[in-house]
Amino acid sequence: MLSKSEKAQLRAIIATDKTKYQVGKSEVTNALIDVLDKALTARELIRVEVLKSATTPIMELTLDLSSKLNAEVVSMVGRVIILFRRNKENPKIKLKK
Repeated sequence: MLSKSEKAQLRAIIATDKTKYQVGKSEVTNALIDVLDKALTARELIRVEVLKSATTPIMELTLDLSSKLNAEVVSMVGRVIILFRRNKENPKIKLKK
């Protein structure tokens, strides 16, 4: 579980990152889970944009993605979800407590 200060640090890191992944009308597929899983392993922190064509409520998509990816939700603002999962073998992001 991330503290408020850790979440703030992660939001600051992702604010400068332009890379984002998109969930569209096909919503959560195995291919999307595979791509996001690899991205989380490599980067630890990702931004996922939910397109308007997705019919499932955003909160439901957020919970579905976080549970399937074993990731923590850093924030969910509008149609943007920020997910974090620590890479246990090779951590890239160091958080101050």
